[in-house]
Amino acid sequence: MNTIEIKSSRTKLILLLSGSLIFILLGIFLTVNPDKFTSAIFRNVIFIRIAGIAAMLFFGLCLIILIKSFFTKKFNLIINEKGIIDNSSYVSVGMIFWSDITSIKSINVMSTKFLIINVKDPTKYLNNESGIKKKLLERTYKTYDTPISISSNTLAYNFDELEKVISKFYNEYKSH
Repeated sequence: MNTIEIKSSRTKLILLLSGSLIFILLGIFLTVNPDKFTSAIFRNVIFIRIAGIAAMLFFGLCLIILIKSFFTKKFNLIINEKGIIDNSSYVSVGMIFWSDITSIKSINVMSTKFLIINVKDPTKYLNNESGIKKKLLERTYKTYDTPISISSNTLAYNFDELEKVISKFYNEYKSH
C-alpha cells in the first residue's frame, strides 16, 4: 500500500471561519448592549454580558486556529505503513503508530462523526502535550478511554472513506 495524504478542505474551513466570525459579532453585541437581549428567560444583563465575552473568547480562539489551518501548506492527515500522522485539528497528537493502536471505532457526537483511536498507553500521548491542549485531550480520555479522536470536519475527505482507509491500513500493518 502507498501513502495517503489528505489536506484540509478550503470550503469547509471558509464555512467554519464564517461561523466563527458570526459568533464573535454576536458576542460583541451581547457584550456592548446586553439590555437589548433581555427576555423572560435571560433577565440578568451581567449574565448576558458574560455570555458575550465567553463567545468572543471561545470563537476568537477558534478563528485563530482555523486561520492557521487555512494557510498551512502541509497535509493534515497522512496514513502510511508506520501509522497515522494526525495534524487535522488543534487536539491532534501527531504520529500514532499502528503498533500502539488496540482498536478503532466510529462514534457520533451531536451529528459529527469521529474515529476513536484506542491505544495501549494513552498517557504516552497525554504527556507529550501541555496547557489547554492537554486539558482537552484529558477530557477526551475521560469520556472515551483514549485521548485520540479524528474527525473529517475540516478534511477534504469523506468520513466513511476515511474510516475504510484507516481500517484497511490498520488491519494490514497492526502487527508490524
